[in-house]
Amino acid sequence: MTKAHRRFLAADAHAQFDFFDRSFCATGGFHVLDFKGVPLDSQVQELHTTTRLIHSYALGKLAGRSGCEPMIDHGLAYLGSHHFDSSAGGYVWALNGPAIHDGRKLAYGHVFVLLAASSALAAGHPDAQSVLDTVDHVLDQHFWEEDHGLFCDEYNRDWSPFSTYRGMNANMHGVEALLAAYEVTGREKYLDRAGRIIEFFACKIAAAHQWRLPEHYTDTWAIDPTYSGDPMFRPAGTTPGHSFEIARLLLQYNELSIAPSADRIQIARNIAYRALADAWDDANGGFFYTLNFDGTPDITRKYWWPVTEAIGVLAALLKTDPQPEDVIWYRRIWDCARTKFIDTDHGGWFPEIDDTGAKTALQFKGKPDIYHSIQAVLFPMLPGVSNAYSGLEGKLRSP
Repeated sequence: MTKAHRRFLAADAHAQFDFFDRSFCATGGFHVLDFKGVPLDSQVQELHTTTRLIHSYALGKLAGRSGCEPMIDHGLAYLGSHHFDSSAGGYVWALNGPAIHDGRKLAYGHVFVLLAASSALAAGHPDAQSVLDTVDHVLDQHFWEEDHGLFCDEYNRDWSPFSTYRGMNANMHGVEALLAAYEVTGREKYLDRAGRIIEFFACKIAAAHQWRLPEHYTDTWAIDPTYSGDPMFRPAGTTPGHSFEIARLLLQYNELSIAPSADRIQIARNIAYRALADAWDDANGGFFYTLNFDGTPDITRKYWWPVTEAIGVLAALLKTDPQPEDVIWYRRIWDCARTKFIDTDHGGWFPEIDDTGAKTALQFKGKPDIYHSIQAVLFPMLPGVSNAYSGLEGKLRSP
């Protein structure tokens, strides 16, 4: 962590916030922006967009970035006035202007509400505690399966079930949100649940599958090897970007645990390095998006967010159990980010490239959010792996 690298991280954080400040929509909610920061025509806004912007700007405020409060206020207001379902409870997935576009109630979206509320609470927002209490109740009532120690996934708007699908993605982000809630409230329930989820996926499933992580499961939590759904949120096979996230969250959980374990650190390293070995494109750089169960590439397109998550876990390993290969990989992936994904002209990161490194727009329109890339530049600046809310203080404040 040289002074030059810290200056680079802080400068890119400010460039990202400068770009995404233009997401603010005066009529409610947030715009999705094109590559130059111009709002796209679509008015559809999904729950994870709203919540991730709240979370990201709360981190910005905690780090000393000025002007973050209006975005936090705006996001929380829209969360309550539009996403919250006052008739059936819970939060609907997507709006189109004032109308409900997709009324499903998804665990994936609700855990991001918990994350946003936790971060806004840490940033001192007066409405955050109420949102946290509301979503905590919804998660308890509808999504948490105590017998399994995991979250189920999805309901119709009226809470009637429409599938028996179970998945890793919602649970992985559940760990992220639960650890954030624990860090801001100190409630042991959150740490206990995060531990149960992370133990299942990292210590049981990954260990039994050569440190790879199957994504999709039945309602009894048996692996469903034939499942293939949404090509972004539920692609077939394994997603190495999620392996990086799980590994980093395991290190965060271990640091917060009353009984930290060297075994957990080794498991995190095994998971992260399996994904690095399987998914890195030696010829062109970047990570293949998905893999078959034997580790061979399936979807070969390259997205920005696995790059950001690899940075996150390598930074965490360097703080927890530094090894020479961690430095090599950390530098390699930052070189890839700088040359292929960071937009030095307009700010923010390009979301996808093809095999030649050219910018493409096959899966995404515009720059979809700040969440992954802002964490990639903020989390390495923390003194440890956990306690971002206190550890970020002053990191973006002008000298």
